[in-house]
Amino acid sequence: MEAIFLVGGKGTRLHPLTLETPKPMLKVAGVPFIAHQIGYAKEHGVTRIVMAISYKNEQFLHYLGDGKGFGVEIIHAIEDQPLGTAGAIRNASRFLESDPQQPIAILNGDILSAHDMREQVALHNQMRADATLHLIRVADARPYGSVPTDAAGKIEDFVEKSDNPPTDFINAGCYIFTRSIIDQIPAGKVVSIERETFPALLAAGNPLWAYKSSSYWIDIGTPAAFLKASRDLVQGQFHSPVFATSTTMNYVHPDAHIGVNVQIDAGSSVGASQIGGDVLVEQSIIGDDVVVGSGAHICASIIGDGVQIGDGAHLRGVVIAGVGVSVPPNSRQIGEI
Repeated sequence: MEAIFLVGGKGTRLHPLTLETPKPMLKVAGVPFIAHQIGYAKEHGVTRIVMAISYKNEQFLHYLGDGKGFGVEIIHAIEDQPLGTAGAIRNASRFLESDPQQPIAILNGDILSAHDMREQVALHNQMRADATLHLIRVADARPYGSVPTDAAGKIEDFVEKSDNPPTDFINAGCYIFTRSIIDQIPAGKVVSIERETFPALLAAGNPLWAYKSSSYWIDIGTPAAFLKASRDLVQGQFHSPVFATSTTMNYVHPDAHIGVNVQIDAGSSVGASQIGGDVLVEQSIIGDDVVVGSGAHICASIIGDGVQIGDGAHLRGVVIAGVGVSVPPNSRQIGEI
């Protein structure tokens, strides 16, 4: 089965982490996020992936190559200018090899999901759908676009964010398309799949179906969500084929230099960095090549690659990124992740 990964966005909600690194290339439990997604797709029958890339595309080309290291075939579809979600799908479709009636998986590059994509494909084929969307139930649908269906699961409407959503099921960012429908998207134009393609297909009477699940799901697009996804992964609340949960329920890179009396609690992740003595790390992510001074306390924070934390500094709820950025000794920084 073939898939298209939508990984061309700039990830502005994760600034400053994404100023130099595309969102799917940020590490979660020591592994670029995109590797977790590839592992998931491979487990669900995907053998060939077209990467729809744009922002800092050279990083994808270098890390992913032709996909042999991941056990799949990877082709790269580069956008010179961002084309929107549907425009990116159409641009990537020129590299697909599937027949017109075969299903194609489309995955957003910022979603961690445990739903059974094989079942989603099976439903798509059973219903002879043109597109089948994964829907997830959320406690509060107001910040999202909601997707009402009939009792059988046939999609009836696409409703933008509202104070009174008609359902608590939202678009979860994984679609199964019949190949011929992708070919109908206008080529070389900026097109939104959420605001244009899906509503247009529905208005034209194309059969669109919902695959609903209550499995683990998270959009890593904000610092708080990114931190939660990392914590959930290292604590075993989400299974990734490319990461093995440890008995300590945290992640420490084998090349990390850890000082004496250091406490790294469950849910934290530490890259190939230097951690001084008497440091406390709680529910945080520390990247690679970070130097953390003695006696520092880092809580609920994300520290990007190459940052230097002074002795005795206390950080809580902050995001600090940029190679060479330094936090003064004995300083206090409090944020709201």
